[in-house]
Amino acid sequence: MAVSDKFQRASLIPSFVYSPPSLSSRGLIDAESPFLMSSASFSHSSVSSSARNEGIVKKDFAIPAPNEPTGKIKMFSPAYYAACTAGGIFSCGLTHMAVTPLDLVKCNMQIAPAKYKGITSGFGVLLKEQGARGFFRGWVPTLLGYSAQGACKFGFYEFFKKYYSDIAGPEYAAKYKTLIYLAGSASAEFIADVALCPFEAVKVRVQTQPGFARGISDGLPKFIKAEGPLGLYKGLVPLWGRQIPYTMMKFASFETIVESLYKYAIPTPKEQCSKSLQLGVSFAGGYVAGIFCAIVSHPADNLVSFLNNAKGATVGDAVKNLGLWGLFTRGLPLRIVMIGTLTGAQWGIYDAFKVFVGLPTTGGAAPPARAKA
Repeated sequence: MAVSDKFQRASLIPSFVYSPPSLSSRGLIDAESPFLMSSASFSHSSVSSSARNEGIVKKDFAIPAPNEPTGKIKMFSPAYYAACTAGGIFSCGLTHMAVTPLDLVKCNMQIAPAKYKGITSGFGVLLKEQGARGFFRGWVPTLLGYSAQGACKFGFYEFFKKYYSDIAGPEYAAKYKTLIYLAGSASAEFIADVALCPFEAVKVRVQTQPGFARGISDGLPKFIKAEGPLGLYKGLVPLWGRQIPYTMMKFASFETIVESLYKYAIPTPKEQCSKSLQLGVSFAGGYVAGIFCAIVSHPADNLVSFLNNAKGATVGDAVKNLGLWGLFTRGLPLRIVMIGTLTGAQWGIYDAFKVFVGLPTTGGAAPPARAKA
């Protein structure tokens, strides 16, 4: 029986020259992983029925298609977590850098609402005062900070998701999978924010105080000189308050939305869908999850911007200055657009990277738990 056409890949070499083996036979992924067995099934027989009848076993002689990866990444191995970490770097670092202009206007609307009254007028003020180059002020600390955060966020999420599933056991891991998503994402974000916080502090100061610094190279020393090394972590608690609920919503809602899409909206099982369709589902699920993320984490986002901009400011000062209504709504429409697009793109890039290295896309079921002896 030949390999199904849907697993063949286009190649400049005629198809009769090679016969693309399955992912598991190439050693790309661990065929015995229960996670993969629940996600997809591959069948490939190298012995013809006539040969079996004659008692003859024929070995395949196949030249792999030149565009097929040849490495092996075993599920939940160190290489697997390293791949997820690398995917997190690309997904978070690049997307946050791309939306720097939106983030710049949003931060200034939070800090100086009288001057930056709206999205359109905010872009106009920036263009008039700083020129087109001003739209990307602070892009370097943004890229570095969110790359570090993405590495920890996605890498540790995959680790803690599996770790908590092992503790719960197979039955409870499946029954309480949403709690596992929430616990795993919260644990990962707790670590990720420690990596992000110094870069976020410098970024906000550069973006909201023209003339303070050009970027991370001169902004970081100037910030430390003014407020000391610990000043870089002044906004850590509000950052946890913003990012941990955000990430819990981001991962748990994404996993639930994607599972629902495959269950109710897409008639074809996930393993039979094309990779492009699976990545489209990842983006759609990420975008909807991002809207929920923005709403849940927005008050803390206003606090972080206020505290990092004003020297010696406290949470009480921020609440008094912004007001409760302003704390929940100031800059929210822009942040919904920004975070929705951002989260959708992050999941798309992350899962595209996983597919690139031969791993399955995220979402659909709880991770496998280790069977207890």
